[in-house]
Parts: sequence; C-alpha cells; structure tokens
Amino acid sequence: VRLVESGGGLVQPGESLRLSCAASGFTLSSAVMNWYRQAPGKEREFVALISSAGGSTHYADSVKGRFTITRDNAKNTVYLQMRNLKFEDTAVYYCQTVRLGAIYWGQGTQVTVSS
Repeated sequence: VRLVESGGGLVQPGESLRLSCAASGFTLSSAVMNWYRQAPGKEREFVALISSAGGSTHYADSVKGRFTITRDNAKNTVYLQMRNLKFEDTAVYYCQTVRLGAIYWGQGTQVTVSS
C-alpha cells in the first residue's frame, strides 16, 4: 500500500487549493479514504472521509461547507478541494486508509495559509 499526497502550497486567506492522493498497491474502489491534518504543536485531526463508492462523505465541523472530498477510482486518486482557506487551515495534510486492519498514511503535503 502506498499513498502519495501532492498539491500543497502557500496561499492567502480566501484562496483555494486542491490536494491529491495517489494510491497504489490495493484496489482503491474497495477502500474508505480519509484526509487528516496536523498543525504545528497540535495533534493530528480528522478532516474528511469518503466511502468506497463515493456516495457518502463526512467532514469535520471546521471544514464543512469549505472542503470537498472526491475520488476517481479509475485514476486511483482521492482529492480534497479546499476553498476559502483560513489561517487555521495551515497544516500538513495526510491521506489515510485502513486495509486488513493496518493503517496506512502518506508522507503528507504542507498547506500554509498566510497573508
């Protein structure tokens, strides 16, 4: 199992970014996929979840209405569209899944919101 995040960067408040998580080593269409983030000095926290078929999503209250998680099983990729970014969204964002009882994480991608 391998998860590789990309798409992070430095943006100003109110701007948008789209993160990607390229998955390999397993059948993406059978997996629930999650995004987490970890801000400096804070614990890693849940951001968003998408069901294996993509029909169900769930978001942390802090990002609800601003972030959208989607997946393209044909491309083995999960996305996190982030809009109206705020200073408090600054963090390393991680893709995560659970396969056969084991938790897998990507290496993370840095998102910095700064004026």
